[in-house]
Amino acid sequence: MTSSPPPAAELSADEARRIALRAQGFLGAADRRGGVRGVLRHLGAVQLDTISVLARSHELVPYARLGAVGRAAVEEAYWGGGHSFEYWSHAACVLPVEEWPHFAFRRRAYRSRPHWGHELPDGAYEQVIKQLRAEGPLTATDLGGAKNKGEWWDWSASKVAVERALMYGEVVCTERRGWKRIYDLAERAIPDALLHDDLADDECLRRLVRLAGQSLGVGTRADIADYHRLKGEQFDAVVADSGLVPVTVQGWSKPAWADPLALATEPRGRHRTTLLSPFDSLVWDRARTERIFGFAHRLEAYVPKPKRIHGYFAMPLLSGGRLLGRVDPAREGRTLVAKQVSLSSPRAVRPMAQALLEAASWVGCDAVRVERAGTPQEAAALTEALAT
Repeated sequence: MTSSPPPAAELSADEARRIALRAQGFLGAADRRGGVRGVLRHLGAVQLDTISVLARSHELVPYARLGAVGRAAVEEAYWGGGHSFEYWSHAACVLPVEEWPHFAFRRRAYRSRPHWGHELPDGAYEQVIKQLRAEGPLTATDLGGAKNKGEWWDWSASKVAVERALMYGEVVCTERRGWKRIYDLAERAIPDALLHDDLADDECLRRLVRLAGQSLGVGTRADIADYHRLKGEQFDAVVADSGLVPVTVQGWSKPAWADPLALATEPRGRHRTTLLSPFDSLVWDRARTERIFGFAHRLEAYVPKPKRIHGYFAMPLLSGGRLLGRVDPAREGRTLVAKQVSLSSPRAVRPMAQALLEAASWVGCDAVRVERAGTPQEAAALTEALAT
């Protein structure tokens, strides 16, 4: 790891927490003028995932910050008018189109890699490009089918080819329709001013580190690198020139860096009370979430059911700038079901009721039912709070 200059500031753990909340859009007045696109530009990456309980994760992220924005408006904001693209960042993410040049380093790396055992018949790649040029935008089905007749990972040649072209940057995913990727040629989908791989690797990394630091407010090496899945040594190589400043945070065992603008003014304003997607960038890093909020959070969707503690898609409750519990939600007709509720204290009952009622209204439910809580008394108190 490279040596760092002396810290610019020493922050208390509480100051770091509030800086992180403001940077992520949860402290202070929401920028409603910017809307969903403003949230995307502010965060720099919104993770996609196949799981849909209340809604898909990329819908939950702007909802958590802006409130009950229309779900159709969310999709239009992401995909309409060429404002974004999908690529591999923290995971599969929606990214602002302005960040296309910053991922040139990753596209170059993909072009120089082995292809994970996915062999292609001669001419298959060229055929996909030719078909997209003539007919696009297209789904993998339009291109000849996504799968062969084997197991789920047994992609067809056209699917392998178009995904390879996506990683290389010759093809772009411009939309998800029925959760299927819509592919088009980058030369058509990305504005000319951005359609280049001119940035050297170190400049791509420098910009991504700076942007990640701004989106987090304050973070350790691991926090900031993980935002766009950079390696620690990539962070080390560029952080000194990134514009971020070294800080120390009381109670943090590792060095940290902060966005200097985040240090310039004290974070204050209204706190949002809301349920968070487990894939929300405020909590997607388990180690950071525990360090900042003292809250151990784990997505259990991929844990065998008998071993789950909090439920399939437990959503953390954020209120007053703290994580106060979680709920595993489901829907039955027009009823939102709180299948399992875990609260940190009795003081979390009313915020949980508020968050559940708001979420129910957003997804078109007109009732909330509590199925199970930590204790019968907790379930009864929450049911009463929901009714008042």
